[in-house]
Amino acid sequence: MKIRKLLLSLLKQIGLGRWGQKLGWSAIKQAIRSEFPRVQNVSTDSLAAWLERPEAEQPILLDTRTSAEYAVSHLPGARLVNPEQQDFTDLNLPDLNSQIVTYCSVGYRSAAIAERLQGAGYTHVMNLEGSIFQWANEGHSVYRDGEAVQQVHPYNPFWGQLLDQALHADTPARSESVAQDKMD
Repeated sequence: MKIRKLLLSLLKQIGLGRWGQKLGWSAIKQAIRSEFPRVQNVSTDSLAAWLERPEAEQPILLDTRTSAEYAVSHLPGARLVNPEQQDFTDLNLPDLNSQIVTYCSVGYRSAAIAERLQGAGYTHVMNLEGSIFQWANEGHSVYRDGEAVQQVHPYNPFWGQLLDQALHADTPARSESVAQDKMD
């Protein structure tokens, strides 16, 4: 938790404007790797290639965001998992050797779930590095109700800076922050 608080403080001080986005991603990924050293990561490009190979055993995708975030869009076939979940019996995973990939907005919540899954005995768990923000920023498809869409829930105004502005879904929190920005 100390690394997360330090990172958040640093990023808020320097901001995540256009020049800071690359630095922000680098710092976030390093902080997540440091806080969850036993969690293996998979890149967005590697996961995209994996999902395009029908002959390969497909991973179980676990979306560890809130239900409001998931409702806006998610990766194809992803299952929603409460980010606070401790017991995974209700997920009905085939077995402890299932190929599992977790993701969230930037990778922190999903790394925590990946670590908990490992602690529960799951042996092939990976975290999607950069998670859905990087996935969508790179042009990979996201879905809502089985249809490809071009929006992602921005989580909040600060972390949403890591998501391309054109991909931001209009959410109540975002609408309020936009209205506040216009008043300032």
